[in-house]
Amino acid sequence: MAFVKKQQQQRCRERFSLLMLDLEEYYFDHHTFYYVLTNNKGERRSIKGSLKICSKSLIFEPDQISEPILKFPFRECSRIEEIEDKKSNNPFEENRICGFCITCCQICLIKEERLVAPYKIERGPKDYVFRIEDIAKAEDVVQSLLQLHRASQLDKMADQIAMITAILQSRLARTSFDKNRFQSVTERPHMECEAEMVTPLVSNPGHVCITNQNLYFQPLNGYPETVVQVKLHEIRRIYKRRHGLKPLGLEVFCTEDDLCSDIYLKFYNSKDRDELYYYIATFLENHITEHTAESYMLQWQRGYLSNYQYLLHLNNLADRSCNDLSQYPIFPWIIADYTSSELDLSNPEIFRDLRKPVGALNQERLDRLLARYREMPDPKFMYGSHYSSPGYVLFYLVRVAPEYMLCLQNGKFDNADRMFNSFAETWRNCLEGATDFKELIPEFYGTNSSFIVNSLKLDLGKRQGGKMVDSVELPPWASGPDDFLQKNRDALESQYVSEHLHEWIDLIFGYKQKGSEAIAAYNVFHPLTYEGGVDWGSIEDPNQKIAMLTQILEFGQTPKQLFTSPHPQRIMPKFQSLSRGCSRSTSITELPPDSTLKMFSKEKKLLQRSMSFSNMALSSCLLLEGTTVLCSSWDNNVYFYSVAYGRRQDTLMGHDDAVSKICWYKDHLYTSSWDSTVKVWRCASADLSSSRKNSCELMAELEHDAGVNTISLNPIGTMLVSGNKEGTVSIWDLTTLTVLHQIHCHLGAINDVAFSPDSHHVLSAGEDCCLKVIDVQTGMLISSLPTDQQQRCFCWDGNTVLSGSQSGELLVWDLMAAKITERILAHSGAVTCIWMNEQCSNIITGGEDKQIIFWKLQY
Repeated sequence: MAFVKKQQQQRCRERFSLLMLDLEEYYFDHHTFYYVLTNNKGERRSIKGSLKICSKSLIFEPDQISEPILKFPFRECSRIEEIEDKKSNNPFEENRICGFCITCCQICLIKEERLVAPYKIERGPKDYVFRIEDIAKAEDVVQSLLQLHRASQLDKMADQIAMITAILQSRLARTSFDKNRFQSVTERPHMECEAEMVTPLVSNPGHVCITNQNLYFQPLNGYPETVVQVKLHEIRRIYKRRHGLKPLGLEVFCTEDDLCSDIYLKFYNSKDRDELYYYIATFLENHITEHTAESYMLQWQRGYLSNYQYLLHLNNLADRSCNDLSQYPIFPWIIADYTSSELDLSNPEIFRDLRKPVGALNQERLDRLLARYREMPDPKFMYGSHYSSPGYVLFYLVRVAPEYMLCLQNGKFDNADRMFNSFAETWRNCLEGATDFKELIPEFYGTNSSFIVNSLKLDLGKRQGGKMVDSVELPPWASGPDDFLQKNRDALESQYVSEHLHEWIDLIFGYKQKGSEAIAAYNVFHPLTYEGGVDWGSIEDPNQKIAMLTQILEFGQTPKQLFTSPHPQRIMPKFQSLSRGCSRSTSITELPPDSTLKMFSKEKKLLQRSMSFSNMALSSCLLLEGTTVLCSSWDNNVYFYSVAYGRRQDTLMGHDDAVSKICWYKDHLYTSSWDSTVKVWRCASADLSSSRKNSCELMAELEHDAGVNTISLNPIGTMLVSGNKEGTVSIWDLTTLTVLHQIHCHLGAINDVAFSPDSHHVLSAGEDCCLKVIDVQTGMLISSLPTDQQQRCFCWDGNTVLSGSQSGELLVWDLMAAKITERILAHSGAVTCIWMNEQCSNIITGGEDKQIIFWKLQY
């Protein structure tokens, strides 16, 4: 719910929000005014505040938060008249305009005492008087109001829109991007153009400028910030977007897997959009890899992407965006059982049939719909509503996005009985309702359960029977909101869904989306919902065009088609029993990524236990006091396994991308991730050894410029060293949680890092086939040892290093002499990990040949 978080941050600063505007309305500028009230005795009182001039309304935000915000729709105004200042006694000086009087038949009162609630409406003609603080600006303000009022009184909607568009373009033409906003004097501008920044339900016009270093957007109204900046070197993904069914959108992401982008821009012509896109794409050419639906499909098939991650990527490629509620990301209903007390994910009966769209899950209802379909004239459609629309998105999110719902529904919440009250009730209505065929949104499989809970204490109305609408009623098998989401995530990543998800993808993004295959799959929606379903060039009447566009945006849109042939099934690993190894090694025969935790007996040379946590690879593990095993995974989680009880004890949903490494020291867990962070958690050992869940508390987050591949602690736990994907080593002081040194010392990703036993030095190994030694006190690079191949991992005692190479050799290094003293052939594939005991007498290595080898040093 990233877009909701942005709104909440804005809510902390001021009461006014662009969501108070009507849909397709613009906010132009603001001025300090005094709202003048006169009581029955003729006594006057002035309320100071900010008057917002918008394209369809006038909004007054009082400085006093106890006073409501007033919204005056221009269409409800019968008169706007200037007020002159008659205080001057000089007969040769003309009276100056100091404000205006407005006669309005209906106004809205919003956010009284800062409470988010349905708008109060005051009806009946009434005069309202406003005086401006800066009299020099009064005449221009009044003329703007009169011009916008004239536009609102035009008979045809198309004429109103044309006049407002002309006013907007005139304002944009009189301004330009302020180059004093550049972050550096060395910046060189490449292009500047006019555009709008898009957020859910809102478009904010302004100026775009791109330089050799930054992408800028400067809102015409200076709201909510004077300028928005995105650093080009931080951009990871860019997408061209359809906006309002036109190829005018561009969305920019500075993260790999985030749900919401950093900026979404809508241009006034495709030429400007394309020029900006290709400039950024050229800049990124050497920094990122462009991904296609096919490349993501292959990663998913092989288990490198979770089901959740894959669906997010497909939504992005299919023009779905969190900034466009008419094209919000779509996720499937997975669980079909909301009444049982227990949820058994090994039972196929509890899952929804992913071969069918929601409208075809109930045969009795489908028969009625098909009967109507057969009698319908062309163009035929089976379903009169869509599986995704702005109304459906906000139906689910109203508890965390109430202002969006009020914006969409003209200041009102929906009828209490039609609200999102219960999971069981909502699922039942999707099965039985005559017009309800909605799917889910990503939040159902996320980690933030706030959209289920009425934590804002909103008054959402009273249902028939007198019960107030509050938090969503959970199914019996969920112990709470967080548990509900956890079980949803488990269901999404389950074996059953992994084996059948491709069938749902065929319906939504694939070959069953359109044509004869869609008809055969009972997957036919209104033709206006499909890309290319309307020939805009053939519609000459502007009013008809506006009405059709409004219908399309409110009704919902089908995603862009990504696949035209059947989507392949996911490759599911077939787990086999472990074979006995020889006296010095144990063989593992599964296909990577294995995603299982295995425990071996060193004495018996046999597998003792095997535990599968997810469909993604495990990246590292720790054994705490012989009672608890911690495993990190590419699925973004850390898993806690109880040795005593032989089961998974807890799950820490720690990151937004794969967890690459974990470390432990005195009740503190350190996790690194490809999401460019290292997180510090407090996890009491006593809690971990018990059956208590959610025992880890996030203490700090250490930000990096790129994905973190590896971390290590010094022996006394006061410092941490990290190595990232771009070759930078960072040394952190854990007592102050600050970075001591950042050293870019490798060309390519860093494979492993570690402190020397005395904490005076750091050793790193990278993709550039070098070992580097860094002085901790000064941050200076003091030694570089080149090799003929990558060293993937190592252990060292401060002088002698034992490293594991890409070819499978173990190399013994004398750091003082800067040379290799011994080569040992260990594995037939790369050595991927090394462990050494404190006495430096026993070593264990693991390799890509699926061998675990135990070594004893000979002196």
